[in-house]
Amino acid sequence: MSETLPGRMSEVLREPQQDRSRATRQKLLEAALESLSQVGYAATTVAVVAARAGVSRGAAQHHFPTRADLFAAAVEYMTEVRLAEIREQAVGLPSGEGRTEAIVGMLADVYTGPLFKAALHLWVAASTEEPLRQQIVRLEAHVGRQAHRALLEVLEVEERTPGVRETIQGVLDLARGLGLADLLTDDAARRRGIVRQWSLILDQVLAAAR
Repeated sequence: MSETLPGRMSEVLREPQQDRSRATRQKLLEAALESLSQVGYAATTVAVVAARAGVSRGAAQHHFPTRADLFAAAVEYMTEVRLAEIREQAVGLPSGEGRTEAIVGMLADVYTGPLFKAALHLWVAASTEEPLRQQIVRLEAHVGRQAHRALLEVLEVEERTPGVRETIQGVLDLARGLGLADLLTDDAARRRGIVRQWSLILDQVLAAAR
């Protein structure tokens, strides 16, 4: 029995270390997204992110050996946060009449927030940096599939009916476009009208699918 004590002690010691490691990683990812949103890609270096996160540069490079690794992980983390927001907010949305408009409006809000601005800076940088582009393209494909499934889920519709898949993708593209329109000026007033009209179109498609 005494022979198992060192193993148990090492497990106990490892758990706090793993917790600290996860906490440090999350701080770095949040700092990277915050910096991207506020100052852009060029100014968001590993050193800047480490300083924002309150950790050493060495600790940052331990988790993310290269800048591209950091930003790829940030995109993945951003996806998890974005989808969690959609599902969490969907729980409190009204049922029946007005639900579709509330969902589309919620999606538009997600795509006009700081996470979308951070993603936009990465897309622009990835268009000219091949290593980053390869990682972002792969992750964005995953992001797109996850967002598509999440929207089907909150709208309570299946995509087997012809036209539903394309319509859902259109909603996501619309939300992305509204995010771009809001980047330089407050586009909230015009956005409300577009969300309302698009929701009427979406309701017609969903009614046929259901």
